Amino acid sequence: MNLFGMLKKTFGVCLIGIGLGILLVLLLPLTGWLFTIGAALTILGLIWLAS
Repeated sequence: MNLFGMLKKTFGVCLIGIGLGILLVLLLPLTGWLFTIGAALTILGLIWLAS
């Protein structure tokens, strides 16, 4: 596996982690847009890893 592939995977895992972190911290979503950002980051991370 080349360096770019490893970097891409790492970035995807970071996106998923950040997204899940936002979701867990703000699971009492007083503001729906923060919840949406967390969900979007998690999904984006999964798509990034899958590609």
